Amino acid sequence: MPKKGDSGETTVGLLAYLFGPGDRDEHTDPHIVAAWDPALPCPARTPGRMTLSGLGLLLDAPVDALRGPRPAEHVWHVSVRNAPTDRTLTDTEWATVAAEMVAVAGIAPHGDEHGCRWVAVRHAPDHIHIVATLARRDGRGPRIRGDILRMHTAARTFETALGLEPMSPLDTTARRAPATGEKEKAARQGLEEPARETLQRAVRQAAALATDTTDFLNRLRDAGLRVREHHNATTGTVDGYAVALPGDRADHGSRPVWFSGRTLAYDLSLPRIRERYEPALTPADITRAHHRIREAATLLARAGRTEGAGDVAALGDLLTVAATVSPATVRAHVQAAAAAFEQASRAPGARTLDGTARTRFKAATRALEHAPRTARGGAPAVLNLLLALVEAIEAATAWHRAQHHRAQTTAAAQAAVLLREAATLTTTPARTTTPRPAARTVPRTVRVTPAAERGPAASPPVTGVPPRPPTGTHPGPGLGPWRSR
Repeated sequence: MPKKGDSGETTVGLLAYLFGPGDRDEHTDPHIVAAWDPALPCPARTPGRMTLSGLGLLLDAPVDALRGPRPAEHVWHVSVRNAPTDRTLTDTEWATVAAEMVAVAGIAPHGDEHGCRWVAVRHAPDHIHIVATLARRDGRGPRIRGDILRMHTAARTFETALGLEPMSPLDTTARRAPATGEKEKAARQGLEEPARETLQRAVRQAAALATDTTDFLNRLRDAGLRVREHHNATTGTVDGYAVALPGDRADHGSRPVWFSGRTLAYDLSLPRIRERYEPALTPADITRAHHRIREAATLLARAGRTEGAGDVAALGDLLTVAATVSPATVRAHVQAAAAAFEQASRAPGARTLDGTARTRFKAATRALEHAPRTARGGAPAVLNLLLALVEAIEAATAWHRAQHHRAQTTAAAQAAVLLREAATLTTTPARTTTPRPAARTVPRTVRVTPAAERGPAASPPVTGVPPRPPTGTHPGPGLGPWRSR
């Protein structure tokens, strides 16, 4: 799986990190497996013939020779990583992969003697790093627009040829994970998770309950977030938004770190959130909610491609709300299930929002939100609700499988397992139990006092929402400034 790192302007700095011990001594036997010149000496294995500074000078030579302006950030960096279940590739196999990746990316096309200079460094069994400088030897710049998409296509070919675990095609619905720099910032501040993770959950919760744009933005503010609205220059209407955590700042504390909805997740842009608005219903108890869920599950199992996509999106909202109103004995499990189902709620391709199953799911969502606290408790009622949700998720799993959505099928199946565990808890004596995987402590930056309630539909504060459990993706490197594994 290729992943592009941030561009940079210090070639030797990146090389020093890649050939060094790593942040936690995790780099083992760093060495070159391929390069623009097959006879290039390796600084780690033949230090008498090549040094890191010498290698950096050779890579930078075409950039230094440019007569016109130099690229502001001339260092191109990509990692290519195998799945944990894959066999260990040889250096020769990795060299073949590296040569093909730089060719399809436009860095050094096959047979082009004027291509950019590059090296592939291996310092772990399961991945390599490719470093190149963005200046061809004929003085022109490389054509690398769309490079990562072409590299993903090449990776699919190698998976078949080398007998590796097939990855899903490049999925625009995939959850946006925090970059390495964001994780390191959270660690420096003593936080349990990066700001992006906390904001994703808070925005998703507000979106699941909002009835219009004003209500949505108010719920974000009531949850303790900073909110910035973007208004259309012609009509003056709100056409976008951004959120920030109090205390999360950049540039030496001079400005907040803002995240637009689209950068948080595929389905958290304002246009996508507006598709979910439904008028508030009159209060209803939990029994009516579980009947609606069972009806919707039956309908979802028979839904077509576009109709089912709208249905699973509504089911994701329902799980988000169910997690906030569940009794304490099962709340952590339901929260973990809602987080696990998140990607399953985003189906690739077109969707329609007038499906009957979607209407039932949205009605159940409103019923849960407005149900009196006394109606939310009681083991029989809770058990009925959880069993209905399991039915709905199993229907969603079957629907995704029929549409060949591999990532979404896996996410839905994981959510079903967590909900079955929660259902088991309602039939056993009360005891302290944590879901699998266990929820982590809530970050201290979000322990803020919510504003005064705006009515019965106010969303709960950000605190109390457990972090999303691991999804099994393979994190790639990011730079901070040259921090990657």
